[in-house]
Amino acid sequence: MIAALSTAKEYLVHSSLSPEVLAGREERAVRLLVDPAQADQFDAALRRPAADGLHAATGWLVRLDPAHAVLAVPDIRVQGVLDYAETGPGTLEITTDHTFVYAVRPAADPEGDPSLMVVRRALRLSFDRDALRARQLELLNSRTEAGPLACGTAASAHLRPLLAGEKAPAGRPPATDPYARESGGAVCGTLAEPRPAGSGGAGRRADASGGAGPSATAGDPGAVR
Repeated sequence: MIAALSTAKEYLVHSSLSPEVLAGREERAVRLLVDPAQADQFDAALRRPAADGLHAATGWLVRLDPAHAVLAVPDIRVQGVLDYAETGPGTLEITTDHTFVYAVRPAADPEGDPSLMVVRRALRLSFDRDALRARQLELLNSRTEAGPLACGTAASAHLRPLLAGEKAPAGRPPATDPYARESGGAVCGTLAEPRPAGSGGAGRRADASGGAGPSATAGDPGAVR
């Protein structure tokens, strides 16, 4: 169990907190943690992202549109939980649910005012004995909510947050609390007042959905294929 939790944490760190991954300049550290049976799906999602529930790059990792926004400061606030359960002889499943808060600024303006982007990721990861020995995991399901983004913004390849001074189109959808564990289902919503964040098998295909909204979005979880 300790090895599985350690590998899950390593995956979260590399895929959600690495400045190089966030900027779209590196992905190898994330790929090395993925079960080899899912390597082709991972590569297809990163090279040819698609909003089909299977090949969203933002389902595998957090990536900003490098032409639009970059990290303003390296510090990232994190709040979340990990849980585990034995799902069969020699098989362990870990679920994670974390909210990340990033300070971002315009890519073309080093002196631009920073603004906050919130990303919530819920993952379901599977480990068997071979995976534990190799320190690799099988991604069964990935759900991403992010904002503020404009409704209808394509987010399978990367996230394009609304920056300081930018506004979403007219209209005010229902509020979404990115820290509420019981939430999830709104395709497009407005962020509720956020609570302070603390620190914090072969041949299967991952359901790796990414989404975007005016302030929060969700990709349909669907079934593993």
